[in-house]
Amino acid sequence: MKGKGLLAAAIVLAALSGTLYWSNHRKPSAGSVTSAAESSPKVLDIKPADVVGIKIAKKDGQELALSKNASGKWQIAAPKTLAADQEAVSSLLSSLSPLNSDRLLEEKATDLSAYGLAKPAVQISVTEKNSKSEDLLLGDDTPTSSGAYAAVKGDPRVFIIASYNKTSLDKSESDLRDKRLLTFDAEKLSRVELTAKKEKIEFGRNKDQWQILKPKPMRANQSAVEDLVRSLGDAKMELSATEDEKKDLTAFNTAKPVATAKVTDVAGTQELQVRKNKDDYYAKSSGVPGVYKVLSSVGTSVDKNLDDFRNKKLFDFGFVDPEKIELHDGAKSYFLTRSGSDWWSNGTKMDEGSVSTLVSDIRDLSATKFPEGGFTTPSLDLTVTSDTGKRVEKVLIAKNGDRYIAKRENEPALYELSATAITDLQKAAADVKPAPAPPPAAAPKKK
Repeated sequence: MKGKGLLAAAIVLAALSGTLYWSNHRKPSAGSVTSAAESSPKVLDIKPADVVGIKIAKKDGQELALSKNASGKWQIAAPKTLAADQEAVSSLLSSLSPLNSDRLLEEKATDLSAYGLAKPAVQISVTEKNSKSEDLLLGDDTPTSSGAYAAVKGDPRVFIIASYNKTSLDKSESDLRDKRLLTFDAEKLSRVELTAKKEKIEFGRNKDQWQILKPKPMRANQSAVEDLVRSLGDAKMELSATEDEKKDLTAFNTAKPVATAKVTDVAGTQELQVRKNKDDYYAKSSGVPGVYKVLSSVGTSVDKNLDDFRNKKLFDFGFVDPEKIELHDGAKSYFLTRSGSDWWSNGTKMDEGSVSTLVSDIRDLSATKFPEGGFTTPSLDLTVTSDTGKRVEKVLIAKNGDRYIAKRENEPALYELSATAITDLQKAAADVKPAPAPPPAAAPKKK
């Protein structure tokens, strides 16, 4: 019985060994050699900077050609001329510099068809500036699907490469084309125009600061404008294998307009129209021919009104403590100055915690809405000096019935504040107190 058991185990072991061998070797020729020293040699090694042309040919007849233009930028040259995604092309080239194998399978293969390399699934031809050309052949997947067979044209060796390497190299036109709908330089952007919700809003930038120019000059919420710019720069066409240009154009033409955005940098002005058809958003750009489906985030980012971009904060000193605060509230007046981390009032050092509460309440003063009128005789007068004296902000606050309306000096805009914000401000000012006296010095010990 024991002998039969051992015989059965030996048969199973032999069968498993044979399967594993076939899985990894796929009918290697008698001349195959796989030494330990060359178990994972390089399949191909190129210098991306020297490459001037790339051609990707597939077994189904698809061909994609890329070349560098006069300015050194990659572009798709065939089957039609398109701008290329520079990062995607660079990633493709980095996969070839070098392309390492998992292992060398055959030193001198005699039957490439056994690996799907006689008529490869993908052939990638790389041309360098010295006119040297390399042709990488990608064949079938291994039986375990963990890798793929690869070879270089003119080289008799056959390799196994990792499946993720094959994925990184097997690219289509939609993978490598520039899918941006607007190609402006965000660092050199000077103007943005947005027409949405029957409003036309224009933003201008001075250095790193955005301002609302139209419908009239107003302070802008920097984060909101930067989010808009970022969304426009990230607006990309959603491409798929089932893309239907005529269907998308019909959907766009029958869709409801959402917004039109214009961006201006040193290269000129580009325009993006966004429309919504049921739950889908479509966009048309002046910089790219055609109509494309886009992510819903593109539509929601431009579906804004003027108030979404206005600066609701009354003061711009931000999170840096000011140097001086002057508050007049009816018959009450408060004068505070900062020296280092210490606050003083009329020569008296003030309690840091109570002053910090007042500074925080001033910093948090924000509009709940932007009224067109209602400002009457001011009852509160607040001046804050910051940025080492370079920024002086004065705000007047008037009470109109149950409403509090504020106005910044030399600005036409009005800000409505909540009653709670004013109550908190008044209480914080009243609670400012002198710093506690230092403990008395200990009496010297008697000898």
